[in-house]
Amino acid sequence: MDSDRLQLYSLYVSRFAGGFGFSALSVLLPKYANALDASGIMLGLFYTGFTATQALVVVPLAWAGDRYDKRAIFLGLLGFGVVVSLAFTLVETSWQLVAVRGGQGVLATGMGLLSLSLVGELATPATRANYIGKANSWRLAASLLGLASAGVLFDRYGFEPVFYVLAVLFVVAFAAVLVLLDADDTRIEGFPFSDLALNGRILTLTSFRAQYAVAVTLVRSWVAVFAGVTAAQGGLAYSGTVLAVVLSAEKFTNMLFQPFTGRLSDRYGRSLFVAAGGAAYGFVALVVPFTPAIGSALGMPSSLPLLGAASTAFVPLVAANGLLGVADSFREPASMALFADEGIDGEGIASSFGVRELVWRPGSVLAPVLGGYLMAEFGMQWAFYVGGAFALTGVATFLAVLVRSHGAQALTEW
Repeated sequence: MDSDRLQLYSLYVSRFAGGFGFSALSVLLPKYANALDASGIMLGLFYTGFTATQALVVVPLAWAGDRYDKRAIFLGLLGFGVVVSLAFTLVETSWQLVAVRGGQGVLATGMGLLSLSLVGELATPATRANYIGKANSWRLAASLLGLASAGVLFDRYGFEPVFYVLAVLFVVAFAAVLVLLDADDTRIEGFPFSDLALNGRILTLTSFRAQYAVAVTLVRSWVAVFAGVTAAQGGLAYSGTVLAVVLSAEKFTNMLFQPFTGRLSDRYGRSLFVAAGGAAYGFVALVVPFTPAIGSALGMPSSLPLLGAASTAFVPLVAANGLLGVADSFREPASMALFADEGIDGEGIASSFGVRELVWRPGSVLAPVLGGYLMAEFGMQWAFYVGGAFALTGVATFLAVLVRSHGAQALTEW
């Protein structure tokens, strides 16, 4: 097995460790809220502690990744992952949990920026989206495992074993990176963000990404709301097990298709796959509110083996959420590879991914607030209509800017 492939596998293992931890916490945070008797405001801070530190550390971590040895900084982050994992086992108050979640936010941002930067540097231009898709698939596989195992471990043994498992995963990832990954010798002087912020291709991608962030955050959040809340609020009131199946469908299909769609986008044009994936996501999002009617029209069963009672909407909703994952698998590796392309030739690849991260933030913060307003004023279905519309207008804007600024051939040349 050649050296580059071994280096990539060490990064895939690190993506797995990170994906497992972040999905496990999504299951355990409500359990922490109950155990710590957290107020509604404090529960919000559990999430804010994570997202606020993410926003704060994007620029300094991306700058450090370009200025110094990415491998050394990445090893430091993996060691910090062990510390954060064990710190969760010591939490006794809500404020302690907020602080540890802040540390997890630093970890999530740094690992995402640096692992993708290192994958992008190891890949060739002709294989970049494919390798990024593979790295993302490892993360998504870990997310599925984290969702499945965290609840089981908690029910049987409590909080601590989940984080002991996570600490071990970070130790394994640290060892893999230490032994298999070569030192990074790229050094970018100055402050790459200032140049990348005015980069023509990145500005073109931003015209799509800023709007698409609203679409994805809104739709992903409200699929869970639609499936889980009571019928009185317009939802389907599915049990926890049925809800987990619905939500896992998107991750599973995304994981399954990303390496394949990444390879196709390397061959036929990454911009084309960004546009196609974004448009497909928008159209599928518009279908989600109609899944009960589709299920009734098709005579779908209202109960299922092993899962028990569901509604006739279950199969169409799982299918729709799975198709959302397929659509996003077209967009995500292609988009990441385009940002990597702009930073790889001396511009600062970590900073390029940092710009990508920052562009996503406003929409991801706005979307939950917007969804709550739409649900209260017009009905839950409007979260999907507006989310789908943001995806479609994002694609339309992207295509208009792309063709005007770079020519129609950029769809297949980028």
